Amino acid sequence: MHKSSPVSKKSFPAKSSFDDSIAHNVAIATILFLVAHIALLVGLTTPEKPYFDEVHYVPAARQMLEPVMPAPILNPMHPPLAKQLIALSIRIFGDTPLGWRYPGALFGALAIVAMYFCGLALFAAQGPAIASALLAFFNQMLFVQSRIAMLDIFALAFGLFAAAAFIHGFRKPRPHLWFALAGLASGLSIACKWSGLFTLAVCIGIVAVIRLLQGWRAQFADGNSDDWYRPDQWPDFRYTHFAACFVLIPAIVYLSTFIPLYGLSLPDIWEAQRRIFSDNTTTAIADHPYMSGWPSWPLLVRPVWFLFEKVGDDRFQAVILLGNPLVLWPALAALTVCLRDWVATRRADAFLILAFYLGPWIAWAMLTRKIAFLYYYLPSATIASLALVYVLTRGDSPRWLLWAFVATAAAGFAAMVPISVAPVETSMATYLRLMIFKSWI
Repeated sequence: MHKSSPVSKKSFPAKSSFDDSIAHNVAIATILFLVAHIALLVGLTTPEKPYFDEVHYVPAARQMLEPVMPAPILNPMHPPLAKQLIALSIRIFGDTPLGWRYPGALFGALAIVAMYFCGLALFAAQGPAIASALLAFFNQMLFVQSRIAMLDIFALAFGLFAAAAFIHGFRKPRPHLWFALAGLASGLSIACKWSGLFTLAVCIGIVAVIRLLQGWRAQFADGNSDDWYRPDQWPDFRYTHFAACFVLIPAIVYLSTFIPLYGLSLPDIWEAQRRIFSDNTTTAIADHPYMSGWPSWPLLVRPVWFLFEKVGDDRFQAVILLGNPLVLWPALAALTVCLRDWVATRRADAFLILAFYLGPWIAWAMLTRKIAFLYYYLPSATIASLALVYVLTRGDSPRWLLWAFVATAAAGFAAMVPISVAPVETSMATYLRLMIFKSWI
């Protein structure tokens, strides 16, 4: 393969900060979790009635609390784990808005922790890792999705833990344990929503491509330890290990979540899979006013209004899933830089960011399902924070630049609070000021 020009950026870490100070990293992760969790809990019980897709998932969770599972099973088009977690919360906190929504806030905070671990695995430094977590929080999508009883935040959190484990294992000569953990977390993500398959597919695709190139005995003319591919990568990771980590473990974890519903009845569990597949591949679905196509998601062309309800004279409760333009639009330029660095200098960190961003987004282009929404972009939008940190710490960039961008993202997030947090309420003037484009209304 052709020789490429050198790069001024720091090399892909030979040693991740996972290995530096476990106690220090646990302390930072705990602080991030507590701060995010408290922020997500503020005003969580408003509105006091189910809204948007809560009308589907809350009744399905209630049904799981029945002494004998009645028929028909509600919401059979999705796996049970996320609904089981909502049901457990209802049992603990009662059949109230707190009971419905608390698990989402919990897993939203865990997703922030997972982003911190992704940043540690990529950048080997606490500062960039913390910035990765903060930008994920300030992108607005994760925040809004954590405060509603839907399934996506559960799949996201488990998927991010899978990505963190895989990225950490990627640079190790013996990745077996970390790849197994990635498979386990992927299985839990899929058990919440089948879109969790996309993260697992990225892991499988990366390993498969590297093994294919090794089989061809491919090598770079000036190969080094920073390359995304090396001929000597994972010498002891065999096909049996691959099957165990990325097929067997995810399958066992996924299928085990059906046992509380169907026992050990294989025909019933199989029928549940057939029903999920049928419901998620059908094209016979009516149009929805907030549906949008996958090419438009990075541009934030069409948001999803979860709630817009008048509560007084010129006062509205509004919750919109839009995404923070001050985070997600610059992220597109950052991803272009990642693409350049991967192609021109074979950067392993740029390659991994691109893989975990593009995989869960482009996968929607291959599905026949007609109806789709911006919140399907949530995993890629969250990973995009890593691209921003990559660029803002690239080369000899001053340290203040990263934190100035984080502060700018926080300001954009704050400006969107009136249309992100229902109890804050908003006026028509504020609403119209924030709706920059006609397609946002």
